[in-house]
Amino acid sequence: MSQSSGKRTLLTLLGIEKPIIQAPMAGVSTPELAAAVSNAGGLGSLGFGASNAERARAAIRATRALTDKPFNVNVFCHQPAQANEAIERAWTNWLAPVFEKYGATPPATMREINQSFLVDREMQKVLIEEKPAVVSFHFGLPPANVIAELKQAGITLFAGATNPDEARQVEAAGVDAIVAQGIEAGGHRGVYNPDADDRLGTFALTRLLARSCHLPIIAAGGIMDGAGIVAALALGAQAAQLGTAFVASAESPIDEGYRRALLGDAARHTTFTKAISGRAARSVVNRFTQLGDDPRAPQTPAYPIAYDIGKALIAAAKAKGEFGYGAQWAGQAAALSRALPAAELVAKLEEEMRACVNEMREIVI
Repeated sequence: MSQSSGKRTLLTLLGIEKPIIQAPMAGVSTPELAAAVSNAGGLGSLGFGASNAERARAAIRATRALTDKPFNVNVFCHQPAQANEAIERAWTNWLAPVFEKYGATPPATMREINQSFLVDREMQKVLIEEKPAVVSFHFGLPPANVIAELKQAGITLFAGATNPDEARQVEAAGVDAIVAQGIEAGGHRGVYNPDADDRLGTFALTRLLARSCHLPIIAAGGIMDGAGIVAALALGAQAAQLGTAFVASAESPIDEGYRRALLGDAARHTTFTKAISGRAARSVVNRFTQLGDDPRAPQTPAYPIAYDIGKALIAAAKAKGEFGYGAQWAGQAAALSRALPAAELVAKLEEEMRACVNEMREIVI
């Protein structure tokens, strides 16, 4: 798709050929997946929301061994969790019968299993030392001094925004591009304040930000094919970020239950749930999301404290052959998933983009 020199700004900044960014998905974005997308001309990504500094450094180096192209690493900037013993005890009691069904017992206590990048100085140091081409922020923004250190290291910065107010904060912080995450997106909703959400769709949000912001916009949420990318570009985005589209790829480490869900009828049904992690995330409807939707369910503990017992239940059920309690994150268009190697998918997306543009030329007056 032809673009003006202004519209090539982001691709030039990143040093990539195609306006295709593989979303950073903790637990799914392997070095193999990120490198395959980057080698194919897009921007591959690693998700460090569930990683510590040591594992993050190893993943960056493993990816560099597979590609000399730029790639993105993503960190979570949520406010550290506030423990509440009463809420956690009630949630444990609620889940105990399910654990018992699979021959297990819930953990005696829950802990904050993932440290926020806001306070994780070791992770901050690793990124400054390793200097990945791009670092992106989810759930909010780190302190100004950390942003300054990353930029001084020569790193390009992205930050997610789910509404114009968050986008204005991103611009004011000196970040280089905005990831406009629509409500259609799979995985954790990126709202800065989890108790307030404008629930804007990808198309509306992309257009709002393209008209009001000076930074390049990356559209994210519900984009699964070339036509979706073309639509995002037409609305003013300079690239599209696709997550669910890559989850079923050959380089993805997902289990067989998750893969069956994405490639079967279950992919037609997604929902938001706090039950698995303690924070709203879009998942395929499964046993865990249904457990959270039960009107008798007590309040879910804070993120990521709830994820501690959530992961334990997932493991207990999976050990007995039940995959229905998995964190099967998926966007609203998950039914368009394709089980292709990542490089083949990037090539297919580009082919579909060209075909879509040609069709548009025929029908637009």
